Amino acid sequence: MYNLSQSVTWKKLKHLAEQTADDRIADAFRDNPNRFDEMSLRLGGLFLDYSKNRVSPEILSSLIQLAEHSPLRQRRAQMFSGDIINVTEKRPVLHTALRNRGEDPVEVNGQDVMPEIRASLEKLKVFSEKVREGQWLGYSGKRIRHVVNIGIGGSDLGPNMVCRALLHHRHPELRFHFVSNVDGQHIHKILKPLNPETTLFIVSTKTFSTQETLLNANSAKTWFLENAPEGDADIAQHFVAVSTNQAAAMEFGIKRENIFEFWAWVGGRYSLWSSIGLPIALSIGYDGFIELLEGAYAMDQHFLHAPLDQNMPVILALIGIWYINFHGAETQAIIPYDQALHQLPAFLQQLDMESNGKSMDADGHPIDYATGPIVWGQTGSNGQHAFFQLLHQGTRFVPIDFIASLKSDEKTAEHHFALLTNMLAQANAFMNGDQDGDAQTHASCPGNRPSNVLLLDEMSPHNLGALIALYEHKVFVQGAIWNINSFDQWGVQLGKRLATEISGNIKRQSTDYDPSTQGLMAIVKHHLPSSKGRKKTVTNISAGKTKAGKA
Repeated sequence: MYNLSQSVTWKKLKHLAEQTADDRIADAFRDNPNRFDEMSLRLGGLFLDYSKNRVSPEILSSLIQLAEHSPLRQRRAQMFSGDIINVTEKRPVLHTALRNRGEDPVEVNGQDVMPEIRASLEKLKVFSEKVREGQWLGYSGKRIRHVVNIGIGGSDLGPNMVCRALLHHRHPELRFHFVSNVDGQHIHKILKPLNPETTLFIVSTKTFSTQETLLNANSAKTWFLENAPEGDADIAQHFVAVSTNQAAAMEFGIKRENIFEFWAWVGGRYSLWSSIGLPIALSIGYDGFIELLEGAYAMDQHFLHAPLDQNMPVILALIGIWYINFHGAETQAIIPYDQALHQLPAFLQQLDMESNGKSMDADGHPIDYATGPIVWGQTGSNGQHAFFQLLHQGTRFVPIDFIASLKSDEKTAEHHFALLTNMLAQANAFMNGDQDGDAQTHASCPGNRPSNVLLLDEMSPHNLGALIALYEHKVFVQGAIWNINSFDQWGVQLGKRLATEISGNIKRQSTDYDPSTQGLMAIVKHHLPSSKGRKKTVTNISAGKTKAGKA
């Protein structure tokens, strides 16, 4: 049985952590002037500098040994070949197949899934080109100018992040809006300035039963029908769905031909490569979407074939494990020095914390070591004037990933130069501290705070695809070494189930809950608006059915 914390390599790493506790990164550079060259990697338009970390060649060698003795190689091969590695849900994990640009088949239960994937891409191409070229018209004959994506979690975070990151590639006559929060103020604020004649809604929900998405979709439908002259008949030109539940989407009123398929083996947080990426294809064009897939595919091939000690995702994952398990790091900061990537920390929060926030191993045994970190962050240089104080002088140990793109346009060149130099200054300051100051004063910064620097040659679809895939595989590597299932999310399911139960029980003064919950339910019930004379949306969550009408 694989017992990570009792392994010889684990114990050796614990000893190394104690032995090197007072070592300084700056001293490692003085001892080895070639450290930057030896601890940096390039893949296409992506460059990683990991030299500013509290790791020596011996530590890195031991971490590689930890990976070699783990299930990593086996699970990596299983993931790419279509074997079941999501053991609790008995599913393969095939987001890599969605961006497979090679000719090799990928089989699930003996059947090659690539023809289905290619067919779904072709459907995406045809539809996105019609909308972008002004051939898909609304009920009044006007072209679509606004696209509203309604989803939550992976159906929102991935497409939202990518569309914002690639804003310079967006179609000039299309504007994109993303609705995720169940708070009605969110969707009503977005709908208020829109014209139903020129608005397209994408309802993205894997099962077509997610409460938040259905409530928002029904609100959008009600708003639309208040203006559409032909009522339900006009929905066909303004509502499409991305879902595995075709029947429920059709019952909502969406035509079969306007439903874009994806599959149960696509995890929500890995789904932007599928039809969930429809807003991306509409924004940057189908060719741009394919470039995004090709960038991820390039990283897939690197991850699959590069030696572990020259493998970007493996290196990032192992350095993370070193800090989490042997230095007590509880968080990981993601600091993009690029406004285009301002949604990236939120995207990586879900990717990492929903994947590796586990306390049970894949074999069903409780684990006795830390797993996924708390991922957080904000764009630089805003973060410098907010939380960097704690990072420089506080008592918390927080590893940092700095991310930036090198190319700017002429109009913003001066701003971009300031942005990049601020990032370089911060990475330097975190490593070196204030070497000229008195170590005993309030102004002193101790330094020796580690960071990685990731540079994109430019913010292109290809490079962004590679960056996202890099973090996906980093999370996978850590999960494999920790021997956890990175592809289920039972904690999320618990909250969904209880929300449905409380929604059904709140009006009958149920005593099935603890006194605190009962007391809060009573307060909420007292403040519920009267249903008399107001529009009401009835949602059958379990069946994935919706029905809008007068109460």
